Amino acid sequence: MQESSKIFSGSATRYLAEKIAAASGERLGEVSVSRFSDGEFQPSFEETVRGELVFIVQSTFPPADNLLELLMMVDAAKRASAKRIVAVMPYFGYARQDRKDKPRVSIGAKLVANMLTAAGVDRVMTMDLHADQIQGFFEVPVDHLFASTIFLPHIKELGIADLVMAAPDTGGTKRANAYSKHLGCDMAICYKQRKVANQIESMTVIGDIKGKNVVLVDDMVDTAGTLTKAADMMMDQGALSVRAMCTHAVLSGDAYDRIERSALTELIVTDTIPLDKARSAGTTKIKQLSVAGLFADVIKRVRSHESISSHFIIA
Repeated sequence: MQESSKIFSGSATRYLAEKIAAASGERLGEVSVSRFSDGEFQPSFEETVRGELVFIVQSTFPPADNLLELLMMVDAAKRASAKRIVAVMPYFGYARQDRKDKPRVSIGAKLVANMLTAAGVDRVMTMDLHADQIQGFFEVPVDHLFASTIFLPHIKELGIADLVMAAPDTGGTKRANAYSKHLGCDMAICYKQRKVANQIESMTVIGDIKGKNVVLVDDMVDTAGTLTKAADMMMDQGALSVRAMCTHAVLSGDAYDRIERSALTELIVTDTIPLDKARSAGTTKIKQLSVAGLFADVIKRVRSHESISSHFIIA
């Protein structure tokens, strides 16, 4: 039996929430955001949520106001007597800060989890966390979805011959291995060394890519430095073509220009983060697939208390 529910959206992800609501056959709930002259804001639900299962869709990419808005919406729903509150976070920001990798730094992902719990979430729904262990930072259920549900059928549709799945760094080995096993193809790994964040000192390829069509898979693309360097290097070493599939299109700095100048045939991303319309218009290499149908189906299953395990194709 389905619970009575409503879907709402934060300001940053309304474009996706509208598609999720449409795929669910529901109307997107009304929310307004009052803004003061100093930049302070206050979200408000413009319809009752008393006794409702409330889904709040908001990715938490920069600026930090997106995270704060989500927290305030959760708090508002809780104070308005919502029965249960589910934070639908297609992109979970601060996920790269999942551990202390040097002295005297914060673990930002854990702090975000604590804030969401303190605000009053009863469940979190997200996709392709940068680190799987972030699920353990929460004391509430976490539905961790995988873009492989969307990417794998797309790879099969492309019908790529002599396919090799590749990881742009050693951290992505598990993901690339899962894809290669599912598709029954070989795997390659790029090994990179950094001196500082976002700057690669050196990179080498482990695996046979000569005469192969390579598909790099990763959870996110930020500056695109790793992806483009890997693509250029693989082409120099005899690859026939190099594509990339990355769930979250952060695309900061000179990423758009870097992608356009690179040897990448195409970069396939999802709409967990909106593309910069002006900058993406300057490249023909970026293709966007929607996660709206996937999230809509999982929302329906959560509402009906059904299993969602069928969506966990691979990690």
